[in-house]
Amino acid sequence: MNHLIHQPEPGLGTRYGVDFTLGEHSARHLRRILRVYLTAWEMTGLCDSASLALTELVANVVRHTPDRRAAVLMLRRPDGRGLRVEVTDTCPRPPLSTAVDELAEDGRGVLIVDAVTDRWGWDPLPDRPGKAVWFECDVKP
Repeated sequence: MNHLIHQPEPGLGTRYGVDFTLGEHSARHLRRILRVYLTAWEMTGLCDSASLALTELVANVVRHTPDRRAAVLMLRRPDGRGLRVEVTDTCPRPPLSTAVDELAEDGRGVLIVDAVTDRWGWDPLPDRPGKAVWFECDVKP
């Protein structure tokens, strides 16, 4: 069952969270939601890079997490100068780049996230198997 994991604030608020089973088309819907929030937060300059990074994290869950269960959290940073996105899944393996051939069709997700965001990382979940992979994008002057 899919459900929101954070109660909405008035308007669009400073965060959006959802917990659900990801499918092949989930990234498209999450990109739309991300763009709505970034527009409301007056951070449209982050749309392309954040959308691409989010797509890669969602694709990793679809490809590498057997149950495809995930939580996605989009946060406006408290200082209003950027965005943090977290994707939590049930797979304890860290995100790795497996691209060894420059013409390979997969294994580049982590490299792409690193290239289009200001920071990214991952943390094992302290209370259950799984991890949270996150990225941050800063608003440019």
